[in-house]
Amino acid sequence: MGTGQVECAAVRGRRWSDGSLSAVAAGFLAVLVSFSGPLAIFYQAAQAGRMPDAMFASWVWGISVGAGIAGIVLSWRLRAPVITAWSAPGSALLITLFPQLPLGEAVGAYLTAAAILLAIGLSGSLERIMAHVPTGIASGMMAGILVPFGMNAFRTAGTLPLLAFGMIAAYLVFRRAVPRYGVVLLLVAGTGIAWLSGATHLAAVRFGFVVPAVIAPAWSWTSTFSLALPLVLVTLTGQYLPGIAVLKTSGYATPARPVIVTCSLVSLAIACTGGITIALAAITAAMCTSRDAHEDPRRRYVAGIANGVFYLLAGLCGGSIVMLFAALPKELIVCLAGLALLGAIGSNLAGVMAAEDHREASVIAFLATASGMTFLGLGAAFWGVVIGMAAHRILHHPTTTHP
Repeated sequence: MGTGQVECAAVRGRRWSDGSLSAVAAGFLAVLVSFSGPLAIFYQAAQAGRMPDAMFASWVWGISVGAGIAGIVLSWRLRAPVITAWSAPGSALLITLFPQLPLGEAVGAYLTAAAILLAIGLSGSLERIMAHVPTGIASGMMAGILVPFGMNAFRTAGTLPLLAFGMIAAYLVFRRAVPRYGVVLLLVAGTGIAWLSGATHLAAVRFGFVVPAVIAPAWSWTSTFSLALPLVLVTLTGQYLPGIAVLKTSGYATPARPVIVTCSLVSLAIACTGGITIALAAITAAMCTSRDAHEDPRRRYVAGIANGVFYLLAGLCGGSIVMLFAALPKELIVCLAGLALLGAIGSNLAGVMAAEDHREASVIAFLATASGMTFLGLGAAFWGVVIGMAAHRILHHPTTTHP
């Protein structure tokens, strides 16, 4: 055996020995949190679009398989716990556009967004592009998309008060006692309350595999400007930038280029099954990059691989996941999604307030987006950015003079 073969064998042996129960558990928990909170948002999008359960199952297959493949490839290649997921802000954006937006045009927008993100990744221009979008404007748009979900969580008290107040109380308790597992425990608590209230149909849940559907894409200027371009912006600001920051603060000098390129290629592959853009995760990434995953940072990449494997398994069994969501009352899904987004809502509102040099423009972007306005067939997220950028240019440009 030559020297190169011996070295390769040693590397393979070291990688197999890097496995640990704690890393596998961290990967599993990250998947569980994703399916407890962000998937509830995606399910709301399917309900807003009046999609049948079989179609939503195909969506689940696409996002799960896509996130699984991207996470396994990147974690193995980069030797870092690279956690990928679907775009939760993008899922929230979908709800504001359905049912007026045809599904084929949504898929066309997915492909357009993935192609733009791929070009950004190949060019290595992430930082340069984001430098042209003031942080407060991006935060205002994100907050405007997410705030209605937080408000809807409390509105459920009008139809199922016991469930709503029970989940709000459970959220506060779990947030204080076990914040890491809060979303998962909130789903369990909400399901328990709904079951005791007789509002569930859990007996109808069966084990089922998914047969992904192929959706023919269509393109329009409306879908491009209302979905594709805002999807690119929220994915960059809400997924890639915080996700890369989580990796860097955990000691991983992970380059952005291979991450964006890999996720974009996967996004192109799954778009026609209804799978929305795959990107770097932020919230669940923290579970796999901390010491809870492994004491040795060099062995935490196993958590990323385990996370990907569990995503693949979840995708294959997506039919059962869809039946579970369908068996729960709509109010539970709405309340769960809203409470799960409170952290993201708070951080983006903080970003708006922290933008001291362009705060007023950021507030304008937030209000325009949160208003749900439509004009010329284009949605509020697009107009929030356009009006916010115009306000920034007029109110806060360095050449502006004040009396």
